[in-house]
Amino acid sequence: MLPKLNRLKKKKDIERVFKNGKGFKEDFLILKIVKNNLGNSRFAFVVSQKVSKKAALRNKIRRRLSELVRLKRKKIKKGMDLIFLAVPGL
Repeated sequence: MLPKLNRLKKKKDIERVFKNGKGFKEDFLILKIVKNNLGNSRFAFVVSQKVSKKAALRNKIRRRLSELVRLKRKKIKKGMDLIFLAVPGL
């Protein structure tokens, strides 16, 4: 699990990333990224019902994405807000 310091929780922060963030798409994953004025990077994961109707499966995808980010967190540039969106088919 990501430390609280690295979680993007507030609605206004998430909306800012969606509105101002630059997007990248690769197969079944979309990444939205925007700079923040903090010394650390923050992450959020969005897995909609379009991916799966079952909450257990959506949570499993979210946990796996979170674990990947946790393991690679040191290599990710500091001072960024990132949102990972799962696309149906993941």
